[in-house]
Amino acid sequence: MTSNLKLLYDTSSGTVNVTLYRQIIGSLMYLTNTRPDICFVVNTLSQFMVEPRHIHLVAAKHVMKYLKGTLDYGLRYASDCDFKLYGYVDSDWGGSVVDRKSTSRCCFSLGSAMISWQSRKQSLVALSTAEAEYIATCSTSCEAVWIRKLLSGLFDVELKVANIFCDNQRCIKLSENPVHHDKTKHIENRFHYIRDIVQKGAVKLEYIATEDQVADVFTKPLSKTKFEYFRDKLGLVRKDLPRKREN
Repeated sequence: MTSNLKLLYDTSSGTVNVTLYRQIIGSLMYLTNTRPDICFVVNTLSQFMVEPRHIHLVAAKHVMKYLKGTLDYGLRYASDCDFKLYGYVDSDWGGSVVDRKSTSRCCFSLGSAMISWQSRKQSLVALSTAEAEYIATCSTSCEAVWIRKLLSGLFDVELKVANIFCDNQRCIKLSENPVHHDKTKHIENRFHYIRDIVQKGAVKLEYIATEDQVADVFTKPLSKTKFEYFRDKLGLVRKDLPRKREN
C-alpha cells in the first residue's frame, strides 16, 4: 500500500461504480480470515464504501495484484512449537484524518503462526500516544483473557501467563503502578481493566522495540522490506503448490 494515506482522502478524484467497489472490498474482507497481511489495507479501504472514488479503486486493484503474486502463501501451524500464547499490540495516535481517533491493532501467536488478529477504531479521541496505547492494550488484554479461556476449555490445560509485547514504556508502567493513575483520571475507568488483569497474573506486558513490533503491519503502510519481514513474523510462509498435469 502507498505510504501516503492522505491521498485516499482526496476528493478531487472521480467517483466509480459503487457496486463493483463494494464487491471487491467484500471479497477482500472474507480473505482477511486467512491472510492477516492485508488486514490493514482492507480495513482502510472499507471506510470509503459509501462514495468510493477512482483512487480507492486503484488501491483495491493494487491489493488484488499483490494477492495474485502471493497465491502460494498461507499460515502454517507446526506441531513441534512451544504451546505458549504471545500477543502484540500497537496503535496509531490520531491516525484517522476525519475524526482524529486512533485505531487499536493486535495479534496473537500460538506456536508457529498467528491465530487471532484485529483492527478496531477507538471509541474516543486519545490525548496522547500513551493514552492511545493504553486503550489499545486494554482491549488486547480482554482478547487475551478470552483466548486463554477458549484454549483451556478446548484442550483442558492450564496456560501460562500470556505475554503481550508493547513498544510504549509509559503504557507498561501505567498498567503496573497505580500511582500514575492520578495523572490519568481523564481516561475512562473501563480502560484501567488492564491493571487488574496484570495483577492477577493472566497477562504480562513486556517492552519490545518498535522495529520488532509485529502489530505495525496492522497499523500503517510499510516499506517493502519491513512489510515482508513482518509478514514472515505473522507465520505466512510460501507453500509448495501441486504440479500441473501435463496434457
